[in-house]
Amino acid sequence: MRIGFVSTRFHGTDGVSLEAAKWAHVLEHHLNHKCFWFGGKLDTPSDTSYLCPEAFFEFPGIAAIQKALFESDGLRPQALSDEVEVFSSYLTAELRHFIARYELDILLPQNVLAIPMHVPLGLAVTNLAEEGVPVLAHHHDFSWERSRFEHGCAGDYLQRAFPPALSKKFLHVVINSRAGKDLLERRGVPSSVIPNVFDFENPPADPDAYGDDFRTQLGISPDEVIVLQPTRVVPRKGIEYAIELCHRLQERLGRKVCLVVSHNSGDEGFEYHEGLIQIATQLAVRVLWIGDRVREGRGNNTKGEKCYSLWDVYPHADLVTYPSLYEGFGNALLETFYFSKPVVVNRYSVYVEDIEPHGFKVVTMNGCVNDQIVHEAAGLIEDKDKAARWGKHNYGICEQHYSYRSLRQGLEGLVENLNGS
Repeated sequence: MRIGFVSTRFHGTDGVSLEAAKWAHVLEHHLNHKCFWFGGKLDTPSDTSYLCPEAFFEFPGIAAIQKALFESDGLRPQALSDEVEVFSSYLTAELRHFIARYELDILLPQNVLAIPMHVPLGLAVTNLAEEGVPVLAHHHDFSWERSRFEHGCAGDYLQRAFPPALSKKFLHVVINSRAGKDLLERRGVPSSVIPNVFDFENPPADPDAYGDDFRTQLGISPDEVIVLQPTRVVPRKGIEYAIELCHRLQERLGRKVCLVVSHNSGDEGFEYHEGLIQIATQLAVRVLWIGDRVREGRGNNTKGEKCYSLWDVYPHADLVTYPSLYEGFGNALLETFYFSKPVVVNRYSVYVEDIEPHGFKVVTMNGCVNDQIVHEAAGLIEDKDKAARWGKHNYGICEQHYSYRSLRQGLEGLVENLNGS
């Protein structure tokens, strides 16, 4: 089968891009399909890619439309509806060119029909689905899971396309059981649950010399504790809890603790980032915002500074923080388990329902940093043998439940079903 991935972007280290790459790897290398890429920002192979700048959610015209749709309640102005229609029609035509150029059998939209970051693109994919183009829709998070989409004048668009209630030649995949229940209740359509995965059948290679200078490059002293927050800087990541934990660990350990935040801010504005800087200043916690030094591949940034992959950063972490308020699943949590690192996890709902029952050994919090959490986290930093035992235990669980093998089994049946529908 020739399968066309569709998203606003397949670029960088955001969760959707990373998970799409895993799906493509399994589809191509384990199931012998061929994958192609459509998006507004791409770092995928040029010979299998179709770049459409208007598909990016930060494209100027699209950004203005999104702002108008979700910041203004009441009746939608006709001029705004006309703008949405113009972009939707254009993107529908571009997707037709994409299908024709690569002779595609299936479209595989990645979150395009779930969270309305780009309403015209979601409408465009829905147009093609309604015409009979086979679609395997991978939903990472829905509009009803984000408060910023509760208001506005886009209700009819959300009802039609986010996601569409289609069944003929259309299959839905969600990443957690709660999302599947919500989708059935809200849209009346069934779905398959395929959680995020990682290549646990192949453990990470031993670090090479490239990352040896990470501390010196970033100005982290040898005696400083490194706490890694491997996420984007957006409010739902709960980074304020990581800062508070680092503050209290400094008091508990009697050592400097440096919080390293691996990704950039900006996807949801900069107000949250600015607030975190204030909190860190008040609590005397050193935070390194290294999004401009972490890339998907090694090299140098535009300033000529040495850049690292996230895989270069994980080995240096003494502890990982994952204090998210909400996650569709938890890609960075699986990465932490892959590198067998001790982790502090806020018990967000998907973790409680789908992940925790497997019996992982982690430090858990329930929306606040208390003395017990600080004690347990400090113990894992000081007792490397215990941290290693916990890491080995967690890796074994993931190998059973969150490996490429389980993804392969899920995708094989779905593609066969869609091909035969």
